[in-house]
Amino acid sequence: MVSGNPDAERRRRRVAMSRAVVLAVVMGLCGSPSASATAALGAPTPASAAGSADAARPSGSTAPVDVARGAVSGPAEEAPGYPWRWPVTGPRTVIAPFRAPAHEYGPGHRGMDVMAALGIEVLAPAAGVVAFRGTVADRPLITIDHGDGYISTLEPVSSDLAVGDAVLAGDVVGILASGGHVAPRTLHVGVRIDKRYVNPRGLFGLPPRAVLLPCCEG
Repeated sequence: MVSGNPDAERRRRRVAMSRAVVLAVVMGLCGSPSASATAALGAPTPASAAGSADAARPSGSTAPVDVARGAVSGPAEEAPGYPWRWPVTGPRTVIAPFRAPAHEYGPGHRGMDVMAALGIEVLAPAAGVVAFRGTVADRPLITIDHGDGYISTLEPVSSDLAVGDAVLAGDVVGILASGGHVAPRTLHVGVRIDKRYVNPRGLFGLPPRAVLLPCCEG
């Protein structure tokens, strides 16, 4: 409602403009305003925005699968055989995490590298059918089709299995070899959903990896 007092209306507009300028300065310095700044300026805080998103999210949609840019994410629980079995025995240690490429052919790390001993048995993460077994660019690997568009690739892995062989979760599919881009005593685990690479962490029941973002100093 417009005030009947012109002077009061002009003061109200000046205050609103001042708030907008302060908010723009804070966003320019820090990337996003702090909770206290946004609250003081009357803007919604990140917590309230997250609360709205959580309220709109259907129940049971936890543990999302992080998908490379351009793909649609979904709950990991929808994957065949969830939770997937860790592909080697021993500690569940991720040496190099998934890094989504900016585009389909961009640089990135389309999977995760996990710690494993050379010559250790490599296990099928979930039931499926061997879709490929061979050597690509000097590294031996095996690919398993788990159905519903889910495909895993394990490398470097030497295997005696043949295309079309059926495997169950935990079955030995080969032994850890060497070659390719991975460090010694490391197994690369790549997963695609409908031909798009995804972060495998959620499929194995691991929590999402925390990422620290830069903010303002002081």
